[in-house]
Amino acid sequence: MQFLIKILVSALAIYLVALIMPHVQIDDQLTVLLVALVLAFLDAIVKPLLTILTIPITIFTFGFFLLAINAFIILIATRLVPGFHVDGFWWALLFSLILSITNGFLNSALGINRLKEREDRENDSW
Repeated sequence: MQFLIKILVSALAIYLVALIMPHVQIDDQLTVLLVALVLAFLDAIVKPLLTILTIPITIFTFGFFLLAINAFIILIATRLVPGFHVDGFWWALLFSLILSITNGFLNSALGINRLKEREDRENDSW
């Protein structure tokens, strides 16, 4: 249930950010949900692999290369999801930054993190 809620909140954040960014287009609401699912998958599978493979450059850039990895993840999602378009690397970088801020704000405002903490406490009591 927690995963579904996070996907829906992420989809809302993607939709809101796409509304305000001129170089990000999403065709319809179903595409928004598909983008949220694909980004969740890429963040869980591809991003850790890229992070491990790029440890030297990440250390050399004091962690700023992780922002580039986020932009690459967005660009991969544009290739995988029809109806989702981002016009280049720099727009993907800006999209990922604004999306992270928006997603964090929505999770905080809706109490998603508190819900997870409560579930963790309940599971620990068993």
